[in-house]
Amino acid sequence: MKTVNEILPFLIPLVLAQFALLAFTLRHILTHSHYKRGNRTLWIVVTIIGMNFVGPILYFLLGKEDA
Repeated sequence: MKTVNEILPFLIPLVLAQFALLAFTLRHILTHSHYKRGNRTLWIVVTIIGMNFVGPILYFLLGKEDA
C-alpha cells in the first residue's frame, strides 16, 4: 500500500492545476456577459459544484461563446 508521502508528489500538481483551472474559469465567467447556453449564475454554480475539472471543462465546451 502506498503512503501519503509517495502519492503527494503526484497529487500536488493535480490540485494546483484544478484550482488554476477553476480560477481561470470563474474569472472568464465574471468578465464576460454572453454565453452559448445558460446564464452567468448557472455557469458559476456548475463550475463550483463540478469543481473536479468537470465544471470548468463543461463551461468551456458548452457555455463559452466564441468571440
